[in-house]
Amino acid sequence: MNTHLTRRATMAGLALTTFGSMTARAEPVKGGVLNVALFPEPPMAVSAFNSSTYVGLISTKVFDGLVTYTYEMKPEPLLATSWEIAPDGLTYTFKLRPNVKWHDGKPFTSADVKYSLEKVWSKMHPRGRTTYQNVTSVETPDDTTVILKLSKPTPILMKSLSSYESQVIPKHIFDDGTDLAKHPGMNAPIGTGPFVFKEWKKGEYILMERNPNYWDQPKPYLDKIVWKIIPDAAARAAALETGEADFTAFSAVSISDIKRLASLPKLAAETKGYEYLAPLFLLELNNRNEYLAKVEVRQAISHAIDRKFLIDNVWEGYGTALTGPIPPTNVEYYTKDVPDSVSYDPKKAAELLDKAGYKVGAGGKRFKLRLEVVAVSDTMAPSGEYIKQALGKVGIDVELRNIDLGGFIKRVYSDYDFDMTMNVIYAMPDPTIGVQRLYWSQNIKKGVPFANVSGYSNPDMDKALEGAQTENDPAKRKAMFVEMQKIAARDVPLTDLFYIKYVTLHNKRVMEHTTGAEGTYANFAKVYLAK
Repeated sequence: MNTHLTRRATMAGLALTTFGSMTARAEPVKGGVLNVALFPEPPMAVSAFNSSTYVGLISTKVFDGLVTYTYEMKPEPLLATSWEIAPDGLTYTFKLRPNVKWHDGKPFTSADVKYSLEKVWSKMHPRGRTTYQNVTSVETPDDTTVILKLSKPTPILMKSLSSYESQVIPKHIFDDGTDLAKHPGMNAPIGTGPFVFKEWKKGEYILMERNPNYWDQPKPYLDKIVWKIIPDAAARAAALETGEADFTAFSAVSISDIKRLASLPKLAAETKGYEYLAPLFLLELNNRNEYLAKVEVRQAISHAIDRKFLIDNVWEGYGTALTGPIPPTNVEYYTKDVPDSVSYDPKKAAELLDKAGYKVGAGGKRFKLRLEVVAVSDTMAPSGEYIKQALGKVGIDVELRNIDLGGFIKRVYSDYDFDMTMNVIYAMPDPTIGVQRLYWSQNIKKGVPFANVSGYSNPDMDKALEGAQTENDPAKRKAMFVEMQKIAARDVPLTDLFYIKYVTLHNKRVMEHTTGAEGTYANFAKVYLAK
């Protein structure tokens, strides 16, 4: 039985009621240009290959996914109009929207979904490798039908089909024999979404224009989106104040400016819309390093950092301290019943370092580690300075290495030329999607960004994670995630710091920009500028 079709019919009635009340309040306005203050400049424009925050922010306006999500993480139709899941969880059948065109006029078909899953999502995407590992075949009996056959149930699959997470790309563009990692289509995307990529002037702007042939007419309402590359946080704030920019996401201004800007008559702040991502701030530790290979050193680093001080004094309170790899916002799987690896205890940190065999030497130092600092926000540099000071107090000498995003991805994920990184990682709506990649030994893949770059491998961890990948019983699955949290708290292969509370700042005339769990990763087809 296609329960989704029944639910969708019910929801359609609700949607009409809601739309009617919205219409009485304000009709969407057609036309206008949305100016977005953006930094850092993304290294490419297709998130099917790279799950970086800012790649996702821009690419989701050009590409549609199979589904989108409500705030409650319920899937809603996009390129897929309906779906059926077999009772045994081993067959998924998707019906695709007919008569959809790529921006170059070629038809969108099931062949594009098959190609995207087989060649990109399951091989090149850091989370997709896990999500689609049990897919044994992708059948396309006609242009609007996709049938996935699985060897084992995959409870996370329906949570992974957004435009950001599983971006459908055009087979006729990418399947030309060119090395996908170097394909020119990465920087000149052709999608099915509401906006057509027009121009990318490096260091200045990215221009998108309304797709006149979009399948969901009369959307989109905007004529253009201009992503203005503005490196300085103060300049981004000024752009919002003067009206040069209408919109920013991911706390793109100085964090100390957020409350001031939100109090201005023409501006507003929104904290909803990051539920799908569940962003975590953490330290990745290279367990291949001679010092970091010792669990006592990793535990010491965690105890040397005062998370509350970091949140309150550097991040202005926009965070919630973590106790382990799964954030407390994930009420389904989170547990606080784990060994304490996060309490601020410099004395204990020093004792652990002594136990590891690294006594205090000349100048009060034990050994030196390098910390990569990427200037994606004005909080990163002071966060690095704080960590340097905190670890310095227990005898670890920290060298801060400033680097841009592109250089960071190469140095860390391709070259493994690092000791520690500060990174923002998305936990996503399910731990198997977002958290597992950091701890699963099978995800140690050189050159794959935002995967298990620590090089951590533990058979007990793998057993818990792999069990949760295919377990359909909710109670058994939770028990597996509780076990993985306990192992992570004991081994501390990386240092969990806090859950980030991101803020979207916008001109009040920008309407319908945050309407579900994907927030600013939605396609912006509904966005309009009120008069």
